[in-house]
Amino acid sequence: MKLSSSLIFTSSYLGAVSGFSSLPSVSKRTVSTLVAERPFTSSQIYQYATAPEGLVNVADIWSERDVYSMEQWATQYGMQKADGVELYSEDGGSDNSLMTNSGVAAGETVIWVPSSIVINSASVEQEFGAGCLQQVEAVLIQIDEFAAMKGTATDSYYRLPLFRLMVRILAEWEKGQDSVYFPWLNSLPRQFFNGASMTKRCFECLPPYAGWLASTERTNYGHFNMALKQGYVPLNPETIMNREAVKWAYNVALTRFHEIWQPDRQKLIAPMADMLNHAAEHNCEISFDYEGNCQVTALYDIPAGSPLTISLGDPTNPTPIFAQYGFLPQDCATIFCKAMHLDKQIKELGYEFSELLIQTETGEIAPKVWDIFLYDLLQKSDPNSAQEFGMACRNDDESTKQYYLDQYYSYTLEALKEHVFGILNSADKLTMRAQSYDLETHPRVPVIVAHNQLVIQTFTMTATLLQQMG
Repeated sequence: MKLSSSLIFTSSYLGAVSGFSSLPSVSKRTVSTLVAERPFTSSQIYQYATAPEGLVNVADIWSERDVYSMEQWATQYGMQKADGVELYSEDGGSDNSLMTNSGVAAGETVIWVPSSIVINSASVEQEFGAGCLQQVEAVLIQIDEFAAMKGTATDSYYRLPLFRLMVRILAEWEKGQDSVYFPWLNSLPRQFFNGASMTKRCFECLPPYAGWLASTERTNYGHFNMALKQGYVPLNPETIMNREAVKWAYNVALTRFHEIWQPDRQKLIAPMADMLNHAAEHNCEISFDYEGNCQVTALYDIPAGSPLTISLGDPTNPTPIFAQYGFLPQDCATIFCKAMHLDKQIKELGYEFSELLIQTETGEIAPKVWDIFLYDLLQKSDPNSAQEFGMACRNDDESTKQYYLDQYYSYTLEALKEHVFGILNSADKLTMRAQSYDLETHPRVPVIVAHNQLVIQTFTMTATLLQQMG
């Protein structure tokens, strides 16, 4: 699978509960007090034996990924794959994926992974005990509630299954070679290029939308890290204080999970199946049965020599994939119009970011992008017309919409031009700033520059089209 700081510490009142599971109240210390105190003492957390030898060295970014031992291990535990399905790498082993050497028929099972080695967020509570998880998750939710008042919330309640995966990965990591999952852990990347791994200087080189998504990942990691340090989870103190290990476990969980919603919402990681890479026109899909077994199925006939791929996100908008996974899809047909300053108008019209697109091949603007710019203009100049136009947008009243678009065409066009040229000017400066950084200390520069150049190339075509319109 494709590849990811500063922690953000907040304060809060304690005593909220979560609907994810029934959470107990915790002691009424403020989160700021918790941060001010030492992270934990021997009486605050469970004491485990000294970490065993043979830990995966997550700090060594050049460490070889032993994917073939992982494959042998998974096979021994019952993993099956279709004839001709093999691991491969195009870059010497930094990134690994799967391909078929003999072809796969539509509907055929490509990979099957037994539930016995699938890591499941739903089972973590049983393994660790409900009490400790409920306490730490209560703290995590309250951290996020305070962050919401500061405008930096990350919806930790929604991410509790991800937190549980991170805890389980850390628990297996600290066992070293005594962990049944050691071959899998030793096959994983050590370095990530996503938002959680970026620095403040990285964010200074990103346009607002990408910067917002990437910084949200880093903020979420910071909240997870802070909650973990309160000492409720039965992990070795050295593990909890190992920033490289915690961030690595967070990124492994974030970049390798698959989510299901039936019978309950769960996040799962299936070793070997997690080696599948992304494509906008993917040829496989992952599913889990009610026993937790993972099945990868071919969506259509796949010819020999083809990579096996899944979808890691909305193919119309590559920026969320960039922020979560740390790579830029090469086959994206559209990008978001970058109108973050119109977020209020977007929400009022009931539009989604996935509808507000620009074609990467032609620079053409989706009709709803025109809507949000006109709606903003009308709100500033004619509130009554804005109300009528907004209602037409929400009710799909195309005739009323077109009336206003025709009436205010020139004004909307100028607003779009101002936005597009502003994005181009900003993206140029941001790219130049990124290119001035030393790659030794800022290894994420190439993916940042690639993202910005996609924006520049697309918006340059859009600017040309807008100029031709008047």
